[in-house]
Amino acid sequence: MSLSRFLSQVVPIRQKLYRFAYHLLGNEEDAHDITQDVMMKVWQQQERMAELENMEAWCMRIVRNLSLDRMKSRKYRRSEDLDRAGEVAAEHQPSPHMATERQDVMNRVHTTIAELPEKYRTIIQLRDIDGYSYQEIAEILVIELSEVKVNLHRARKAVREKLQKLHVYGVQ
Repeated sequence: MSLSRFLSQVVPIRQKLYRFAYHLLGNEEDAHDITQDVMMKVWQQQERMAELENMEAWCMRIVRNLSLDRMKSRKYRRSEDLDRAGEVAAEHQPSPHMATERQDVMNRVHTTIAELPEKYRTIIQLRDIDGYSYQEIAEILVIELSEVKVNLHRARKAVREKLQKLHVYGVQ
């Protein structure tokens, strides 16, 4: 792989790699470290680049594997602070009441997603937050396309049911 290919295909997705690592680890410093490690690993494995069909999916798979390795090696604990993930830039300033209500809803959604099993959390992150296609998710996670669809459906259903129960009954 040439430097120009690296700069044109890998460097532009650095923020996506970081967001995915942050989602998995819940820690900014570790996410930056993982992103840097991925960039180094991709550069070191230049000879493999010619045979890859989807460079981005391959990079995301490396992020996932390195993040999971880090969590296993240090008995890593995910941060419960999801405030930054729920912040949405607003074009106009809503009233303090509306802003608080919106933040509460986003916190409930993020908390509910965080309570899902890891495979559901990862698939929701990749599809609904990062915008990957089903095929790209299958390549990133090294699973069948049908498994992506089934797990995404189950994850969304679990989130929806828990949020409905919380809304109707006020309990979790």
